[in-house]
Amino acid sequence: MRLIPVLLSGGAGTRLWPSSREAAPKQFGRLTGGAQTMLGATAARVTPLSAEAPWVLANVAHRFAVAEALRETGVVARGIVLEPAGRGTAPALAVAALVAAAEGGDPLLLVLPTDHWIGDQAAFEAAVRAGVPAAADGQLVIFGVHPDRPHTGYGWIRRGEPQGEAWSIAQFAEKPDAASAAAWLAEGGWSWNAGIFLFRASALLDELARFAPELLAAARAAVDGAARDPDFIRLPATFAECPAGAIDTVVFERTDRAVMVPLAAAWSDLGSWDALWGSTGHDEAGNAVSGDVTLLGSRGSLVRGEHRLVVGIDLVDLVVVETADAVLVMPRSSSQRVKDAVRELKDAGRGEVALHRRVAKPWGVYERLASGPRFQVKTLRVDPGQALSLQRHARRAEHWIVVRGAARVTLGGATTDLAASESVYIPVGVAHRLENPGSEALVVVEVQTGEYLGEDDVERLADRYGRTTE
Repeated sequence: MRLIPVLLSGGAGTRLWPSSREAAPKQFGRLTGGAQTMLGATAARVTPLSAEAPWVLANVAHRFAVAEALRETGVVARGIVLEPAGRGTAPALAVAALVAAAEGGDPLLLVLPTDHWIGDQAAFEAAVRAGVPAAADGQLVIFGVHPDRPHTGYGWIRRGEPQGEAWSIAQFAEKPDAASAAAWLAEGGWSWNAGIFLFRASALLDELARFAPELLAAARAAVDGAARDPDFIRLPATFAECPAGAIDTVVFERTDRAVMVPLAAAWSDLGSWDALWGSTGHDEAGNAVSGDVTLLGSRGSLVRGEHRLVVGIDLVDLVVVETADAVLVMPRSSSQRVKDAVRELKDAGRGEVALHRRVAKPWGVYERLASGPRFQVKTLRVDPGQALSLQRHARRAEHWIVVRGAARVTLGGATTDLAASESVYIPVGVAHRLENPGSEALVVVEVQTGEYLGEDDVERLADRYGRTTE
């Protein structure tokens, strides 16, 4: 039977700030020390289980970051479905089941969040294979992790009677208080809800029709009205009106077809810096270190250097995260307060909430190097054969200097080819485009000057990627 992975790439990027941002949430970060992004690692995780290409569901604002993460991993998606707004896992999985069912064959869908960490690949594969018979028989499988501490940030599942390699579900419980979590841990028979699912497309659609017919109808209308191009399936704006909800509460807690399969592996949703510390290898003093970091007399700390040398002396149970444009320092026990800090920064209009200095685009990447009153400096990397949109700016001028590669520049009605060390000036209000006609990456330094340098000062006259604002 066909098994198709469904990768959920949602998230707002607040709890692991500053490494995670609104425009590049944690699934696009390299948080656990490997070379892959979290999304890429998830895509690689399911490869041994299925030869089928995955479906990916993501917010429209993250579409180029998704495409870049998959490209880095060498995974070609079956399709990338773009939501205009997040409505929770129930509408997302309704859409996934509908697009999968439209292909025919009633496949099994293995649903995974792309921002989770699993510490044992073999155990993960064994759990999925153990769940296949139940899912093939029309049951809705949810995977449960054996708890090792009284965690209050996860949902819990109390197992019932054994059903082959699965268990019936006696009770779902949402995030408990500390006393309840401690009691359940001591009692045994409880698991953490890992948010990983396995089911036939038809089985989920049947249960949505029973318990959430309005949600299913809205999802069906969105799929029917989706715009399709070679890269993306774009759900219409009306999808934002679909009833919101988590698949756990909308279906799994109400159906009599749900079963739980144990996942015998270390697992975390990486929902905080403290959780990341617990999911990362430690030195002999209990420190989790990544990047160019030197520690003296420190213990129990997470220290992350992404761009510069970080030196820590006598740190105890602290979190230190350095990025190109922000530094976070706090006790590990205060990890849940990061979202409060992000809220304050957002209220203050700080751009560091949304964007990193390095931003993925469909044509390549740009990185902000410096900025000040009336100026900003970036580097642009344009991949071979790619091009920026034909555009103009109302409030800024630009100066492009070619560092490496060959550039083709459209300026007004003329087109000019530039080599390394050559440059061009783009006045305010003049239509322009930058292309890479060569076979190697084009690197350009862009100097912007003017009274306003915001990313929204752009009028796109033509764009091969179907963009209108970014």
